[in-house]
Amino acid sequence: MLRTNRLTPFLLGYRLYVAVFFLFLAAPLVAAAAFAFNDSLFPALPWQGFTLDWFFNPTEPKRGMFYDRRLLSGLYYSFVIASCVAVLSVAFGTTNAFLFVRGDFPAKNFFYILMVVPLVIPGVILGISILVLASDTANALEGALGMELSFLRPGLFLVVLGQFSFITTIASLVITARLKKFDAALEEAALNLGASRLRVLTTITLPFLRPAMIASGIVAFLVSFENFNTTLFLVGSDAPLTITMYDRMAKVGSTPVLNAVSVFLMLGSGLLALVSILVQRDKTAR
Repeated sequence: MLRTNRLTPFLLGYRLYVAVFFLFLAAPLVAAAAFAFNDSLFPALPWQGFTLDWFFNPTEPKRGMFYDRRLLSGLYYSFVIASCVAVLSVAFGTTNAFLFVRGDFPAKNFFYILMVVPLVIPGVILGISILVLASDTANALEGALGMELSFLRPGLFLVVLGQFSFITTIASLVITARLKKFDAALEEAALNLGASRLRVLTTITLPFLRPAMIASGIVAFLVSFENFNTTLFLVGSDAPLTITMYDRMAKVGSTPVLNAVSVFLMLGSGLLALVSILVQRDKTAR
């Protein structure tokens, strides 16, 4: 009883800390979401009334996000880029997982560390490095062979390449952690029963890895969708949503339509995160 009384102030302090911490995280999101429904030209107090104009109004000065061509174009390019990065990251992440879990080759630990390095390199450095390398390569080939390699100039290809350079590491780590839990005896039993290696891979190993592959794909999609630092140095005329919103903020300033976009992104991110949790929970329950 005495021990419980001594711990009570600590527990109360800890719970208060957790509450304040999550309040600190949630308050800016709640504020941004609230101003998306404010019937005012500026995202600021006082509250002028509830409206959905910043989502669905087709005319100025309250043109909604679903009628703003630049924002919709940015949303489209972000979706295309994020989808490409997610697919590539899962594919290469799965390959990397098999390489580092099943493979045995010289300097394996060194190459594993080399794979993780992009996570600790600032996105600005990655963006500048890839831009310089791609531009120098394009200039050299153009000068020597007269070849115009437009895909090595700022544009969607370089954005995908830049984001893939570090997001694939995240997918690799997630899938590797899952593969380490796999019981290789299941594959050996299937092979002894006459199954081919391809059939074992597609019917036993990959289904076991599917929750991690889906989860890493969702994480890769979300990280790519919201990436700004690396994208800023590699983007061309086809700007994704983060760059479009930054450009709007720099030229016009903050407007409630940007808050409406934020609400849309928060709901979409939350839905994808929920899907990831449900997929992994379903597999764990089985």
